[in-house]
Amino acid sequence: MTDQLPAEAFGTVLPAYGEGSLADLMPSVSALLGVPGTTDVLGLGAQLEGVDRIAVLLVDGLGSYQIPVAAAYAPILQELPGRELTAGFPSTTPVSLVTLGTGALPGAHGVLGFTLRKPDGGILNHIKWGSDPDPAQWQPVPTRFEQAMAAGVHVTQVTRPEFEGTGLTVAANRGATFAGGADPQALSAGMLAALSRPGLVYGYHPDLDHHGHASGVDSEPWRAAAAEVGELVSRLVDGLPPNAALLVTADHGQLNVPLEGRIDLSADPRLAAGLTAVAGEPRVRYLYVEDGALDDVVAAWREVLGDAAWVLTREEAIASGLYGPVPPAHLSRLGDVVVICQGRTVVLAGGWEPPAVGQLIAYHGSVTAAEMTIPLLVAR
Repeated sequence: MTDQLPAEAFGTVLPAYGEGSLADLMPSVSALLGVPGTTDVLGLGAQLEGVDRIAVLLVDGLGSYQIPVAAAYAPILQELPGRELTAGFPSTTPVSLVTLGTGALPGAHGVLGFTLRKPDGGILNHIKWGSDPDPAQWQPVPTRFEQAMAAGVHVTQVTRPEFEGTGLTVAANRGATFAGGADPQALSAGMLAALSRPGLVYGYHPDLDHHGHASGVDSEPWRAAAAEVGELVSRLVDGLPPNAALLVTADHGQLNVPLEGRIDLSADPRLAAGLTAVAGEPRVRYLYVEDGALDDVVAAWREVLGDAAWVLTREEAIASGLYGPVPPAHLSRLGDVVVICQGRTVVLAGGWEPPAVGQLIAYHGSVTAAEMTIPLLVAR
């Protein structure tokens, strides 16, 4: 199955923190709505002058390189004016949702991957996160929603009812009034209802990403999900009240990975040696190693993977600026070794994660343009 990615989609794109990244969106929106101490980093004011209510819709998995493919089923995605942003790193849902909600860089907010090792040695899956660890402690940065509400700006989040009160929702969106929307129709209705008064409404739609993972980008289920996204965006655009704007963005893109691009560390003794835990995800692996084994693990992984991945020590990964500054409290969450896959390669972790992870079709998380580049579409 082809995902129609051109060659340039596999070039490296680094996070444009402070210039044009997902972390800059909510601070810019907050500035337009008059929240003190915020700056319109993205320069949205020229397009949105006079707006007193803004809806931000995040479509999970709708990277910029998916727009031309999805537009065959959702033409409005190419009809709206817009620009490109970058995701933070890793380009994965928990990192991006918290980056958006806080306006902070990943290093600061501490949600540094899909799964991370906790201080007790257990592995935290941010998508299945309840109350342990406490979201307010694990993610200590105030959200932009809290800041806006404190300034008198009304904020509503509309997403699936089952997400209410989860660790990830609290970490990313605390401060916003929760409104459940079980399907795209309810999501659009809830967002438009919130726009009946001045303020900010944030909506989240997960289905495109789900079908990309399960069936592949440009599969029939993915195409149906793309059409649904088009209908959702059209309802929002058509229903915008006066003095309102809609911003459509994403958390990451995706790429299909063939069977020959899948490396299972459990099947190669050279890769399995010296490890005490494995976290992250298939496109960005975090390796936690035995005392004294760091140099050997790095050397083995670099030899085996070659050009298929960047194999960095924790210190090298932090020095690269991918996460922004990382405070001491968050250092141990990163692996001793960070493996950033290139091309159409993933590293599976048999024995360390559910087998279903290796049965996905599309993946994301790395630094390719296909994964890192996301749209920001604007409708008045």
